[in-house]
Amino acid sequence: MPVFGKTSKDRLKTCHPQLQEVLLEAIKHYDFTILCGHRNEEEQNAAYFATPQKSTLMWPHSKHNTFPSLAVDVAPYYKEKPHIRWNRLYEFVYLHGIIRGLASERGIIIRSGIDWDRDDELITDQKFDDFPHIEIIL
Repeated sequence: MPVFGKTSKDRLKTCHPQLQEVLLEAIKHYDFTILCGHRNEEEQNAAYFATPQKSTLMWPHSKHNTFPSLAVDVAPYYKEKPHIRWNRLYEFVYLHGIIRGLASERGIIIRSGIDWDRDDELITDQKFDDFPHIEIIL
């Protein structure tokens, strides 16, 4: 059974308790890493100005900027290098499905950067794709 490494655990601790609950269950079913939880001002603005752009929002407007963070970035993880395989986007979709299902079982509403409007039409009806992004809707 997969488990989070120290870095993922530390990043997860910066997230909302309901996100932590769902992700701690999801890791039992599929191996993934936590890329980012809370972002400070410098990190958020760096994500905004990155090429390619990693966020469409500047500080303090991202769900990553609250504490605890209402957003988390995740990626499927492989034991062999490269650990993250950005070209396997379908695996991000698979991971998001696991997370969304586990959240739904708990009555927790989430949305992802794969389906911002939560209409189950993935990717094709949005302008900005953010495959790692998951956020909780309170």
